[in-house]
Amino acid sequence: MTAGTSIRQRLFFQLAGIAALLSVAFFLVVQVVAERAAEGTQDDILSASAIAIADSLRSEESGVTLELPYSALSMLSTINEDRVFYRVVAAGETLTGYEDLPLPDETPQLGLPTFETLSYRGDEVRSVSVVRAVGPATNLQNVVVTVAQTRLGLEAISRRITATATGVGAGFFLVATALSLWAANLALRPIDRMTGAVTRRGPKDLRPVLAETPTELAPLLEAINSFMGRLRASLTRTEDFIAEAAHRVRTPLATVRAQAEVTHRKLQKPEHKQAIREMIRAIDESSRSAEQMLDHAMVTFRADSLAVEQLNLSALVEETCERLKPTADIRDIAIRTKAPDEPLMFEGDSILLQAALQNIIDNAIKYSPEDSEITVRVDAGADLRLTVSDQGRGFGAGDHSKLTTRFERGGNVGNIVGSGLGLTIADEVARVHGGTLEIGNNPEGVGACVSLVLPRL
Repeated sequence: MTAGTSIRQRLFFQLAGIAALLSVAFFLVVQVVAERAAEGTQDDILSASAIAIADSLRSEESGVTLELPYSALSMLSTINEDRVFYRVVAAGETLTGYEDLPLPDETPQLGLPTFETLSYRGDEVRSVSVVRAVGPATNLQNVVVTVAQTRLGLEAISRRITATATGVGAGFFLVATALSLWAANLALRPIDRMTGAVTRRGPKDLRPVLAETPTELAPLLEAINSFMGRLRASLTRTEDFIAEAAHRVRTPLATVRAQAEVTHRKLQKPEHKQAIREMIRAIDESSRSAEQMLDHAMVTFRADSLAVEQLNLSALVEETCERLKPTADIRDIAIRTKAPDEPLMFEGDSILLQAALQNIIDNAIKYSPEDSEITVRVDAGADLRLTVSDQGRGFGAGDHSKLTTRFERGGNVGNIVGSGLGLTIADEVARVHGGTLEIGNNPEGVGACVSLVLPRL
């Protein structure tokens, strides 16, 4: 299975991308609004200054006079040393101020200030012009008052606004990113709960998952429960099939072999006896292969759903040896057990451990000569060790580790009936229980020595 992109990462990056766009939009909005507010403030001050000057205009016999109020220009002073310019024009003539200060292209209406941004004496300035009617009703004159100010202060304010907006935008992005990660984790929490509800189960627990999930995950939960139901039914059918197959195969083969033995005793001609002996051997091979293949299937099945229980290894060894003693007695082979008097407790699957030990002892019986001994010893050290040693032909030279491969047999098996699955079953049972299978020759003399090593609790 190939792992794809994490949903949590995708959701986080999407939310973080949205947060970045919102941060940029927030920065632009704050900057534009703040700059317009600052420019509006400057326009209001310019307009107030121009109106204050216009209010100081007087009409006399000699014409229009102006006593420039100090407050009209002092209100424009800033900490950025902006320069202020003004011009008062009556009847086309400059009464006071800077004669080269440009007037608006169109004469402003009475009472409505006109604003412009223009270049004057090498600087960008903001100007306002107002018109005031001065004089008697019979001889009114429109006087244009223009006040301008450089934009250094406005630029400084704009820089401060930009810096502030940048900091606020960055802070907003960081907070939004953290919230995006929190939101992604929160959105995927139902999946984590459902995953935990499944992973906390034992290998044999195939009940439907009842974890609370949002509506979007309901189809997935239904699919998982449906699959677990089908899996439970399939495992039940497999277990039933293995048990039924073991009964259906072993019983007929045993019956056929018994009949062949009876026939063999009744025959007189050597060639007929030889034919029956070959038939008996074929039956033995078929029976042995079928039995061990079913044992291997049973081990494979139970390994996925290990039935762990507290058991006494010494008692298990005694029971298994008693079961195989009739087979050993036929060939005058004695099975000796050596185990401590106190119980050796171990948590494992008794059926699998019996199958492993039975296959090891059965191999020892097959390859041992008549009138010999098989020793089954239980040792309790750092690990629990079940050792079976015989006085047979041993494993010979070569790589003994290959003998745990399915259908692999040693080079000195001769005409002994076998399927090459006995040590495979024992090795798989050992590994399922966290142990190992050690294969070698008998260190105390001729024969083989096989040890099932289990970790001690």
